[in-house]
Amino acid sequence: MSEHSIAPGRAHWKSAETWRRALFMVLFAIVFWIAEFLLLAVAVFQFGFVLVTGERNERLLRFGDDLSCLFHHLVGYLTFQTEEKPFPFSDWPGQTPED
Repeated sequence: MSEHSIAPGRAHWKSAETWRRALFMVLFAIVFWIAEFLLLAVAVFQFGFVLVTGERNERLLRFGDDLSCLFHHLVGYLTFQTEEKPFPFSDWPGQTPED
């Protein structure tokens, strides 16, 4: 059985770990939804910044990159690609321990 397989039978229905995962999945779906609004805000603000200055805002570029990593981590957890919980239960994407 691979590490991503689910054991046969119905024991997983009674497993506290299964229900804990479901709770985290709901939480991370909400975080994903909030991140979508952040993405929209970054895109609109960056576009406005380019209209006014003719240049891209470097801080928004970095934040947008971090946000895309967050989406990657969230989707990975929600689709069972990983068991590692994303932010806020791990470091913010792009952040290293020495940051």
